[in-house]
Amino acid sequence: MLRSGNREATPCRKGCVYTGVDMPQLWKKTALAVVIAASASTCFAQQRDDQNTQDTMPGMNMPSTGAEPTNGAAMFLMQRASGTSANPASATTSMLMTKAGGWNLMLHGEGFIADVQQTGPLGADKFFSTNWLMGMAEHKLGGGAFQVRAMMSLEPATITGRFYPELFQTGETAFGQAIVNGQHPHNLFMELSVAYARRVREKTTIEVYFAPVGDPALGPVAFPHRDSADELPQAPLSHHLQDSTHITDEVMTAAFFQEHWGVEVSGFHGAEPSENRWTIQAGAPDSWSARASWMPTENWSAQFSAGRLTKPEALEPGDQVRTTASVSYDRPWETGRWTTSIIWGRVHKTAAQRNLNSYLVESLVQFRRMNYVTGRAELLDRDELFADNPQIEQELAATAGTTFRVGEFTAGYTRDIRLLPHVATGLGGNFTLYQVPAAIQPFYGAHPAAFYVFLRFRVEGRGSGMHHMQSAAVPD
Repeated sequence: MLRSGNREATPCRKGCVYTGVDMPQLWKKTALAVVIAASASTCFAQQRDDQNTQDTMPGMNMPSTGAEPTNGAAMFLMQRASGTSANPASATTSMLMTKAGGWNLMLHGEGFIADVQQTGPLGADKFFSTNWLMGMAEHKLGGGAFQVRAMMSLEPATITGRFYPELFQTGETAFGQAIVNGQHPHNLFMELSVAYARRVREKTTIEVYFAPVGDPALGPVAFPHRDSADELPQAPLSHHLQDSTHITDEVMTAAFFQEHWGVEVSGFHGAEPSENRWTIQAGAPDSWSARASWMPTENWSAQFSAGRLTKPEALEPGDQVRTTASVSYDRPWETGRWTTSIIWGRVHKTAAQRNLNSYLVESLVQFRRMNYVTGRAELLDRDELFADNPQIEQELAATAGTTFRVGEFTAGYTRDIRLLPHVATGLGGNFTLYQVPAAIQPFYGAHPAAFYVFLRFRVEGRGSGMHHMQSAAVPD
């Protein structure tokens, strides 16, 4: 079985070779992305040096006075978390913000330096880092607003061996084999996108979004950008049943929003990213999704979405039909906040004619500005735990079936410490207990557990939140 942390590296072969792709065009896209990202970073740095800034209190996101939305469409775009998804309107995003001429420039991101220790026969240990950084530029255009985003991650370098250990996690490949009990890194380019929004009536907004790499309208806010997951360095086990499309090729989305509700439709390339995570991939749009959103108050948001993904997994035949629903709640107060997400996701595998369900509850409480208590509970179906050992898989299929429902229960604490200006640093840890079906306890043990300790780094500035920006917006 492929085991994280104790497997020897093998030469990169099948999983790292692109086939059927115009390589000159691919390198042109990569070079263009690097130029855009570098130019945006340089511009931001120069403008930031010319402007006085103000630190916020530890753990608090304050309304911006350096860069503010200039119309209702700009305010609409600033609430986007990943792709066209959004946290509740009362949620704030800690970021550095400034103005350059008619442009609003924003920078935010997060990183963890973590060590994980796991128990049980398949447990493994590893020191690694998960991280991402996003730059945004926004400008008024034609009565609406235009936004460019570049999000990048160094995980291809900071997660060695092409995954970090996480019991019961599956999805994608490493060295041409299915990853089992491990989480893959994100790509260097997580999102490169352009979006345009326009208010066509006082409470009606339309949006178009295009991304060579981006996030279609499918699923809840992806876990790296979900407020309730802010203090957890590890991915949810249900990631590939809920929000794994947040790094997708050739995304095109059209959206219509009317005050408290909205609908979106996307076309995109359905395959998951390959093992070469340093460049931009390519593929014709062959998949679709649609999402309906409801935001009754600034504290609540809900979504229901569905889509068909054409052959998303490299080693699995057939397509996937994914259906998700989620509800998120955010309540800020003077010295902290409470944010919670409840998510359901189902994947129907067309080749196997099999349904896999997942259920997640995730919550974060910040109090006295510098303290965070977090928790996550999941129940989900797994059918790939022995994908790299056909003999065991066949033996289990004859006696216990092919799908196993596992549980994961995580609790943790983080404490902010002051180390660097404009960086919110936290020292924290969490532990996870797993619920294991009897049929697979001989392989995993009856009570495996995982322990994480970490340093968290987050860009700290005067945050962006819809409830903070109502007075700044000027209707179109």
